[in-house]
Amino acid sequence: MTARKSSWLLAAALVLGMAQVGAAQEFFLKKGDVVVVMGDSITEQRLYSNYLEIWSQTRFPSYNLVFRNVGIGGDTSGGGNGRFKRDVLGHKPTVLTVDFGMNDGGYQPFNAQRFDPYMKGLQGIANQAIAAKIRVAWITPQPVEHNPTSVKAEEYNKTLEKFGDGVKAIAEKNEGLFVDQFHPYWAVVKKARDAGEKGRITGGDAVHPGPPGQALMAASILKGLGFSAVVSDIRIEARKDEKGKGAISTSNCKLTEFEGNASGLRFKREDGALPYFPEQAKSILKWSPILEDMNHYGLQIAGMEAGKYDVLLGGKKAATYSSAELAKGVNLASAALTVGPVADQVKDVVKAVDAKTNYYHGQIYSPLVLGRNVNAKNPDFKDVPKEDWGKHRAALIEERMKKMPELDAAVRKALEPRSHLVEIVPAK
Repeated sequence: MTARKSSWLLAAALVLGMAQVGAAQEFFLKKGDVVVVMGDSITEQRLYSNYLEIWSQTRFPSYNLVFRNVGIGGDTSGGGNGRFKRDVLGHKPTVLTVDFGMNDGGYQPFNAQRFDPYMKGLQGIANQAIAAKIRVAWITPQPVEHNPTSVKAEEYNKTLEKFGDGVKAIAEKNEGLFVDQFHPYWAVVKKARDAGEKGRITGGDAVHPGPPGQALMAASILKGLGFSAVVSDIRIEARKDEKGKGAISTSNCKLTEFEGNASGLRFKREDGALPYFPEQAKSILKWSPILEDMNHYGLQIAGMEAGKYDVLLGGKKAATYSSAELAKGVNLASAALTVGPVADQVKDVVKAVDAKTNYYHGQIYSPLVLGRNVNAKNPDFKDVPKEDWGKHRAALIEERMKKMPELDAAVRKALEPRSHLVEIVPAK
């Protein structure tokens, strides 16, 4: 190996290695964390919370993270404080995310009569979290986006921004992590408005964003948590002879079964992480490059013969690049999430997380913990004397919770590394 190649390989390995290790050390979530996500109806939608989970699980699959969503429609910080023991402590969490404020502000201009109880509720949550030694990420509410824009909405956003200042004060006072999603979210909405967009880019309704807005929420929150954009990276120097390879550098992945030369290559790639972006949120990419900002899934191949090349993943065409683009380095995240084995595995992870989250919310939390389906019409209660409903309800919760470890294990199973074939062939 020449001195130039050696220095290039060493520099690449050091830079990529430091990026990966540094990001992993700085990320708020650690190995073995049990994360409870608390909030109001926006949390209960199980969109941004699922995106938080899937992004975290796919980026750090070895962490064995466990997530539980305890959002309740219409709730406030005072409600969160009041139900802390019931909804949080029972899961024995190490991490709590708190996202209140939308209802606390009363959809009115700012006033202390609503702000003071908000701060009292947040401090109550903080006191209980500190006593239980739970790390807390304090998240600001996101802005509202009316369609069309209204004076009332703009006024309420000023209220929400001030409530966000209160979140920051609570985080600083209690040595928690402050996460500002208000301003990053609003910057994207403003960008669309400045471009002349008349519709609501975040979907859903003004208060409850659809998938585009909730993906924006999740990305903003994860960045506040110190999330690493690095999925994995491969760098290759191709040769003209049949051996085909010069220096090879990898970060968070394994490269095996290499063959080919400067006119075409193939190898097996096994990644230590996966890219992710919620398919149903793609319309937000017109206004914010979240997919690539949150996923660096790199491939760089220097020395290929001049021309265009198709990148095949698992035998399926995912993208086409010029030799110059490959030499500079490309981000395969979007292509890999569109077709092929990486996309298939991510779908398996999403399916497992959705199944786990929906079971907990649909079979345990909503009907039993919150008691929304405790009545004589419910087959689980129709033959039970009313005076025994409380005892029966507790027994059902205990019994159904036994299935949660199995569902958590299914998520971990879907995350297990899978090797797949990568082919770089002349474009047809």
